Amino acid sequence: MIIKMSNIFRTNILGAAVALSLPAAAAARDAAAWDSAGGIARDALVVAALGVPAIKGDWRGDAEAGASLGSAALATYGLKRAFPELRPDGSDRKSFPSGHSSISFAAAATLQNRYGWRIGLPAQLVAGFVGISRIEARKHHWYDVVAGAAVGEASGFLLTTRRNSSVRVLPWAGSGDAGVTALVRF
Repeated sequence: MIIKMSNIFRTNILGAAVALSLPAAAAARDAAAWDSAGGIARDALVVAALGVPAIKGDWRGDAEAGASLGSAALATYGLKRAFPELRPDGSDRKSFPSGHSSISFAAAATLQNRYGWRIGLPAQLVAGFVGISRIEARKHHWYDVVAGAAVGEASGFLLTTRRNSSVRVLPWAGSGDAGVTALVRF
C-alpha cells in the first residue's frame, strides 16, 4: 500500500506543476505576472527533479539531478559574465542566456532521461512555459531562452543516466576528438 501511494504521489508531482502553471498563464496579463508565473513553474520543476528520485529512494538519481541543475546554473552564470547583454526591459546586462530556462530545462531533461517520457513530457511542457514566460515578462530575448534551453537540456541529458536501462549513452572526449558511445546490454 505504501508503494502504491508513493507511485501516485510521484505521478502527481508533475501534474501539480502543470496545474500551477496553467492558471498562472491565464492570469498573466502583464510582465510582472508572467515573471511570477515563470518563477513558480521553474521552482515546481526543481522540486520535481529532486523530489521524484527522493520519493523513489533513488539517491543516485537525486545526485544526478543536483549535478545537472548545478552545472546548468554554473554554465549559465559563466555565459552571462562572458556575454553581457541588455535585457529587453533594460534592467541590467544579464540577459544571455536565460537562467530560468536553463534550470527548468535541466530539471525536465533530468526527469525525462532518468524516468522516461511519461514524466519527461509534462516536465518539458512546463519548461517550455517557463521559457515563454521569460519572453513575455520582457526579461529575455527569444534567443536567450533558446540558449538557456540548450544549456539545460545538455546538462540534463549528459549528466543523468537512465534508471534500470539496458541502453546507456556516454559522451567521451580525447585530445583531438570527441563523441558519444552507446552501450547496449542484451
